[in-house]
Amino acid sequence: MENLNQRFQTLSYWFEWIDNFTLIIMLFAFAGIVYDIAIRKKKSYKEVGANIAIGIGNGLLGLTAYSLIFIVTLYAAEQFVSWKIAVNTWTWVLAILVADFSYYWMHRIEHKVRFLWAIHSVHHSSTEFDLTTGLRLAWLEGLFEWVFFVPMVLVGFDMVQTTVAIVIVVAYQTWIHTEHIEKLGVFDKIFNTPSVHRVHHGSNPKYIDKNFGGILMLWDKLFGTYQAEEEKVVYGLINNINTSNPLTINFYEWREMFHDMTKTKDFKSKWNYLLKPPGWSE
Repeated sequence: MENLNQRFQTLSYWFEWIDNFTLIIMLFAFAGIVYDIAIRKKKSYKEVGANIAIGIGNGLLGLTAYSLIFIVTLYAAEQFVSWKIAVNTWTWVLAILVADFSYYWMHRIEHKVRFLWAIHSVHHSSTEFDLTTGLRLAWLEGLFEWVFFVPMVLVGFDMVQTTVAIVIVVAYQTWIHTEHIEKLGVFDKIFNTPSVHRVHHGSNPKYIDKNFGGILMLWDKLFGTYQAEEEKVVYGLINNINTSNPLTINFYEWREMFHDMTKTKDFKSKWNYLLKPPGWSE
């Protein structure tokens, strides 16, 4: 237990720095919103309000129950590993790279498995795109996403290093939800940038299920999911839910999924509605 307490203290130190970085990004977010509403008169108060409300709910869960689940689970996994990768400058770089690789596959699977999409679709359900969209993360994500990072601990990474590397990958993405930054040339081919991420949020046929990387586009290039921004992005889902109610936004797709499961009597079809890609039908 003493060892776990020490881990919590170390994580708290790292999170303090990351929180400061995130706060700076959020200040830019609100400045951008004020500009959009006052000058361009583009943004919807309801949509921004929904993003913020969902972000607050997710933040409260993340700081309490989900953080505890994530950290305790990784700590428990660490007890089954008799070897350790040394913590130094080079392994920090490696840990962030491996965390980004893990994030890519988690993100891709979230788009391909219906019950995970029911969670992740919350982030894609906004028909607008600004820095508050980064706050629009499902309240249930923390119950499942830890599973994808346990392998990092099992191959020998320290659980603190693993956790911080994951948070860095996620924190990096706070600045990419914006239309104010245009294409960045060669950077769009290497890193996850606003242009690259606008594509990911597009419901245009050529943009669907593209650009899953967290920091690097390397994985999308390797596995054939990279798409440059070529046509105007249409944000939102293929079938938009047209609501600003945070509760409805978080659970709408769950309701649709369970409706599909109950309309069939075939047991295999019920499982397929749960595990097949979104849009699957018997």
